[in-house]
Amino acid sequence: MTTDATFSAGVGARPGGPPAGPPSPAERCRTVARRFTALVDGGDLRLPFPGEGRTRERFRALAALGREDLCVARLAEGHVDAAAILHELDGPPPEPGERWGVWAAHPPGPGLTATARGGGWWLNGVKPYCSGVHSCTHALVTADSDQGRRLFAARVGDPAIAPVPGTWQAVGMAGSDSPDATFTEVPATPVGDAGSYLRRPGFQHGGIGVAACWLGGAQAVAATLVAGAEAGHRPLDAHAAAHLGEVDVLLHAAESVLQRAADEIDEDPLDRLGGARMRSLRVRALVEKVCTDVLRHVGQATGAEPLCHDARHARAVADLTVYLRQHHAERNHAELGLLLTGQAEER
Repeated sequence: MTTDATFSAGVGARPGGPPAGPPSPAERCRTVARRFTALVDGGDLRLPFPGEGRTRERFRALAALGREDLCVARLAEGHVDAAAILHELDGPPPEPGERWGVWAAHPPGPGLTATARGGGWWLNGVKPYCSGVHSCTHALVTADSDQGRRLFAARVGDPAIAPVPGTWQAVGMAGSDSPDATFTEVPATPVGDAGSYLRRPGFQHGGIGVAACWLGGAQAVAATLVAGAEAGHRPLDAHAAAHLGEVDVLLHAAESVLQRAADEIDEDPLDRLGGARMRSLRVRALVEKVCTDVLRHVGQATGAEPLCHDARHARAVADLTVYLRQHHAERNHAELGLLLTGQAEER
C-alpha cells in the first residue's frame, strides 16, 4: 500500500479480534463508555493542541481511534476538543479523571438558554445531541443569552441535567450515547465572551480533527475488503481489485490532505493569514467525499455478505454513514464558493 505511516497502515489496517453478534444499544453504550473512561484515565487522550507543532500527531491519534471504533472516537474527540477550547479561551484545564464533552449543536427548534442571575449563570431548556451524556463528567455547552450565543462549562453529574428518554434511536453511532438532555436551573461557568467559541481559530482546526475521525472510520470499512481476500474468503478478482485500487488512491489522497492541513495549522495557529475557514471547508468536504466513495466501492466489491455476517463491518458502515452527516454538504460547498469569489468573509 502507498499510505503514509504518519497516519495509518492504510486499507489493510483492521482491528483484531473474532467477530461477535450485535450487542444491545444499552450494552453498546456501556462498552464505549468503558473504553472512553480507560483512554482518559490512562492518559491516552493527552494529545498536542492544534498549532503546537505536533498537529500531525493529533490527527494521527484521532484517525487511529476512528479505525478502532467511531463511537469511541466521537467521545474521545469531544474530550480532546474541550481541552483545546479551554486552553485557547484561558479556561481551567480538565482535572485528572474528568471526562469532557462539547455539546454545541443548534438545530431548528427550542434550545438552551443562559440567564445571568445572582452573580452566576443558569442554563435551562433542551440541548440536542449530548454525546456521552451518561459517561462525561463535564461538558462545554453553547446556549443563547441576552448577550448572544455563549459557551459555558457545566457538571454533567448534576441531577438537573436529565437525558430525554427515547430521543436517541440511532442504529449508526448508537454507542455514542447522544440523546437530547433537559437542563433545569443548571449552574454554569462562562468560557470566553459572547461569540468567542466560533471566532477563535481553533474552531476551524477542531473541525478538521473530526474529519480525521471520519477517515479512520473509512479505513476500518476498507479493511474488510483486504481482510476477506487475505483470509481466502473473497479472492480478489479483477472487479474487486479495481475497487481496492480506487479505495487506496482515495485514502492516500485524504491522508495527504490532512497532513498538509496539520502543517499549515502549525505554521499559522492563530490564523493571521486568514485561511483557516477555507482550509476547514476544503478538508472536511474532501474527506467526506472520500469516505462516501469508500463506502460505495467496498459495498460494490463485497456485496451484502460482510454487511450481513460481519457485525463489526456492519457497525462500521452504519456508524460512518451517520457520523459523516456532521458535514453540512451543499451548505458548506456554497459557503466555500462564496469565499472563493469574495462574496463571503472568513469567520
